[in-house]
Amino acid sequence: MKTENFVSRRSFVKKTSLGVGATALGLSLMPDLACGTTNKKKLGIALVGLGNYAGGQLAPALQETQNCYLAGIVTGTKSKEAEWMKKYNIPAKNVYNYDNFDEIKNNKDIDIIYVVLPNSMHAEYVIRAAKAGKHVITEKPMAISVAECQQMIDACKAKKRKLSVGYRLHFEPHNQKVIELAGSGEFGKVRYVQSEFGFTIGDPTQWRLKKALAGGGAVMDVGVYCIQASRMAVGEEPVAISAQEFKTDPVKFGDVDETVTWQLEFPGGAIANSTTSYNLRTNEYMVSAEKGRYGLRPAYSYRGIAGYIKEQPMGYTEVNQQALFMDAFAMNVLEDTEPVVTGELGLKDMKIVEAMYKSIANGGKWVVI
Repeated sequence: MKTENFVSRRSFVKKTSLGVGATALGLSLMPDLACGTTNKKKLGIALVGLGNYAGGQLAPALQETQNCYLAGIVTGTKSKEAEWMKKYNIPAKNVYNYDNFDEIKNNKDIDIIYVVLPNSMHAEYVIRAAKAGKHVITEKPMAISVAECQQMIDACKAKKRKLSVGYRLHFEPHNQKVIELAGSGEFGKVRYVQSEFGFTIGDPTQWRLKKALAGGGAVMDVGVYCIQASRMAVGEEPVAISAQEFKTDPVKFGDVDETVTWQLEFPGGAIANSTTSYNLRTNEYMVSAEKGRYGLRPAYSYRGIAGYIKEQPMGYTEVNQQALFMDAFAMNVLEDTEPVVTGELGLKDMKIVEAMYKSIANGGKWVVI
């Protein structure tokens, strides 16, 4: 049975299909996503947490957006304040730290707060942002438990604020094509999905290797992309999971999972097999349907994604995924429409993650999701 999330997702793909075609010709998707907002102000975004992703991806992307801009920052590192203020022309009144964060409610320059903190801090700052009257984006994974995800959704609904999760790939044309194919039935029913994403993680002292901050290891960080890939490719919600964990370095990965494989069962009969790792290099997925196969290789990168259909290249031009994602969310706020990526979507992923860890703890036994 198809879910509302993927029905609405396919509707979005259909509405932007002309934009995707333009991308294949080397044109930008941005004007399509900005449609209807040309006479309205740009919305101000404040980034909470100025780590590698905020500095290397989000801030540069906000220099390309049409519906929003980098209006403020929240950081606990004093030296970063002056650096970011100078680099992005941020006024002192829009600079906050974790002690005075709640004062952001009085700042009319800031409409959206983007939480880019360690996973265990997502729930706290999303809830505080909603209470401050701001719309919110949180990085993936949405939180470290289903309970926290629900608290975040409830807090935003209570204040009538919009909530989204940073699943940038929903705005990337190769990924959009896979979703479109799942919904169109052009290749018949999807029978099998193989998805893999892993890399060799560096610094053993970083927060991603501390369970108290990360909530888990590779599964929480990059495994959620494989979960998303399977759900998008099949167009259904999985009903059961079996998962296995492997460690080759029990010292470095003593606190979190290193490599995990899992199998998902879908109600329509499709199965998915996935691997994620902090100690293997892999980045692709393949969809096998009744009338052919297609997929992405590489699949999950910020840049350079490439797709194929029956071994022929999809041929879409590269886009700035983060810019498209933030522009789309700003448009949702401006137009008062439902985000493509909702908090409920992030919650469903966390239900799968919790079931995955339960299966691992029980020796790989199948767990109903």
